[in-house]
Amino acid sequence: MTGAGRSTAAKELEDLGYYVVDNLPPSLLRDVVRLVDETRGTAQPIAVVVDVRSGSFFQTLQANLAQGATGRHATLVFLEADDDVLVRRQEAARRPHPLQGGGRLIDGLVRERGVLADLRGDADLVIDTTGLNVHQLTDRIADAFGTPDTVRLKVTVISFGFKYGIPVDADFVADMRFLPNPHWIPELRPRTGRDAAVADYVMAQPAAAEFLDAYVPVLEGVASGYLREGKRFMTIAIGCTGGKHRSVAMTEEISRRLGEAGYETRSTHRDLGRE
Repeated sequence: MTGAGRSTAAKELEDLGYYVVDNLPPSLLRDVVRLVDETRGTAQPIAVVVDVRSGSFFQTLQANLAQGATGRHATLVFLEADDDVLVRRQEAARRPHPLQGGGRLIDGLVRERGVLADLRGDADLVIDTTGLNVHQLTDRIADAFGTPDTVRLKVTVISFGFKYGIPVDADFVADMRFLPNPHWIPELRPRTGRDAAVADYVMAQPAAAEFLDAYVPVLEGVASGYLREGKRFMTIAIGCTGGKHRSVAMTEEISRRLGEAGYETRSTHRDLGRE
């Protein structure tokens, strides 16, 4: 139904790794599956969003699904909500209903329910979003179609140099310039935070241990909250002056600790090699 949350559901499926096609004429369904199979392989899951704009094509959709014409196992999900809720959502979006014509918005909804009645009856899963917010809807979609790998929080820990600017996509930024700088130690200057000698020097600082013991639990708490709210990506930026020594060593350590805590983590070093 228009306003029932199909865009939210589609975005969540995309985050879960699905190849999402919006507003596809059902007659093209087999072509999309064939192209995805050829370019991405048959293991690539596909989500096709079909709405009332497809009009008379709905009969084609039902026939394709009934005949198994795509060669894949298909699940039909139907999203709906009470009329008063759908009206409020459409009015908030300041968009007319595609079937209201010259009438009222509620007239369009009545027509839409009639057009979609058969599809709703064939649905494998009906989700009533009347009392759901966007986070609760994404949770429902994740529960139905997520896997242990796709519903995990993916954490990126990135080192950087403040003199090159703060990463614009960072959710959290921590400044390592409070630690002694290996740059001033001749034998460590040409090395990076990836080298054991530099990492050992940084981690041997009492302030580094205090920071890690305090900061990592905060990140774990936020990560748990992100998952509850349906957010599955977190970027943590760790900076020092040039992004070569302290930030690199701390990025590797934070990534290691979060990985041990069960989060899918990767570390990257934006400015390494720029000096």
